Amino acid sequence: MDEKRHTHVRKKKRKLRKGRAFFIIVLLLAVIVGAYSYTQYKAGEKLASSTGISKKTEQFNGDPQSKSNIENILLLGIDTRGEARSRTDSMILVSWNKDTNDVKMVSFMRDIYANIPGYQSYKLNTAYYLGGVQLLKDTLKNTFGVEINHYALIDFKSFESLVDIVAPNGVKVYVDHDMSKNIGVSLKKGEQRLNGKELLGFSRFRHDNLGDFGRVDRQQKALEALKKEALSPKNYKNYPKLLGAVKGYVETDITNQEELSFILPLLKGNIKMQRLTIPVEHSYNFGYYPQAGSVLEINLQQNKQALDNFLGSNK
Repeated sequence: MDEKRHTHVRKKKRKLRKGRAFFIIVLLLAVIVGAYSYTQYKAGEKLASSTGISKKTEQFNGDPQSKSNIENILLLGIDTRGEARSRTDSMILVSWNKDTNDVKMVSFMRDIYANIPGYQSYKLNTAYYLGGVQLLKDTLKNTFGVEINHYALIDFKSFESLVDIVAPNGVKVYVDHDMSKNIGVSLKKGEQRLNGKELLGFSRFRHDNLGDFGRVDRQQKALEALKKEALSPKNYKNYPKLLGAVKGYVETDITNQEELSFILPLLKGNIKMQRLTIPVEHSYNFGYYPQAGSVLEINLQQNKQALDNFLGSNK
């Protein structure tokens, strides 16, 4: 009887030791992962602060969300060269359905002739120059009736750095044709793995028959390819450094807590991405105005309808 009891006690002690060992291993792994994430996060912060690119605080009042599962974010790209204020080179509305993980991207051409509240009509990208993100947001909403909940603004130099952090082995894209004019890099036709500088050059090239329309199409393709690369499991380890760098590189009204709430569902993958460019085909003419130069005069009703149809449940 005593021998059975001692055997039972020994087995219980062994189980306790195994359980304790497992707990210690898990705890050590958590500490290691936490320490790695923290050091990488701080490395990202340090990298962003060392560039000398200063972020400005924008006045922005986002629309209250009409649907809790839809998040509309205005993504803006600018090319600052020391000026107090520049024009937006890219204007993309990202509409994310958090229930289905569907993402819809709408690019607005910068040369759209638009009625800017409080000013005379100019090119759409002049709205940011005149009154920052808020005026651009008001212009888009007044013109197209679109809801905008948040914004994120990034300088092109910062975009290069973020690409290299999230995808250190480059981003796979198909280059339509040889490109080099006014983009600072030389790209050859065919499938390539592009680093941050090269991907930015690919996105900005517009010296072909499609002009700005081709440039906007490449911007959308670049973001789609970057999304695919960022969601590859091999790049998950880069996220802590990316989050740290984003704080320094990206100007946004989105809080740190909201950033995490956006990122975690996206890790589920299976993101379907659709794209639209405004103005749509056969809905515009080229015009000229002394205060604005060459512009796109659009059929407003046709484009509002196209936007409404495209966003569908995401509106």
